[in-house]
Amino acid sequence: MSDLQAQMKQAVAIAAVEQIQDGMIVGLGSGSTAALMIRRLAEKLSAGELKNIVGVTTSFQGEVMASDLGIPLLNLSAVDRIDLAIDGADEVDPSFQLIKGGGACHVQEKLVASRANRFLVVVDSTKLVERLNLEFLLPVEVIPSAWNQVKTHLNELGGVADLRMAKQKAGPVVTDQGNLILDLKMNEGIEDPQNLELVINNIPGVLENGLFVNLTDEVLVGQINEGSPGVRSLKSD
Repeated sequence: MSDLQAQMKQAVAIAAVEQIQDGMIVGLGSGSTAALMIRRLAEKLSAGELKNIVGVTTSFQGEVMASDLGIPLLNLSAVDRIDLAIDGADEVDPSFQLIKGGGACHVQEKLVASRANRFLVVVDSTKLVERLNLEFLLPVEVIPSAWNQVKTHLNELGGVADLRMAKQKAGPVVTDQGNLILDLKMNEGIEDPQNLELVINNIPGVLENGLFVNLTDEVLVGQINEGSPGVRSLKSD
């Protein structure tokens, strides 16, 4: 990660925490920008600038971090609402549709985002794209016994799917739910995210895919203006 990208991520994480108010139940996302947001939230709680905050995490990684930093947590099943969910994205298109799942956490991330009254996405400017999946692969979580069958179905949709392999262990990546990830590249990118999300999720053996369709309320974009980090807000209609 470049120094400029790190500055953008830090700026947008700080701006996101400014939207958290006392007494909120907050969805705490996954990934590098979300991690900076969690640390900033912990700082404000420790300083007494925010009070009575409860977090709901989207990954085991986030749970460990938030717990270590002293942020009170509840399981998703224990809450009847989430006031504000804050999470990153791997790609954001002009219609605010997302690809998430680079960290293999998109199932819990989508559960939290869909439960939230407001879903705030935090990214640096490199994550904005004209069309999804031209660069970043679409993660599809599958039950282990079905990965090869699902791979065949995905390839028949006009793309190429490959089993995601771990980098620091032998064998494939295993998700927090104990499943495997197929990474899909459509030949021309994703023209219709809403339709493709449904088509993929209807394949037997698929648990969930990384398309986040019609969930985003606002995107905070970290960017560099005249050499200094800043934040731009993009809101859905």
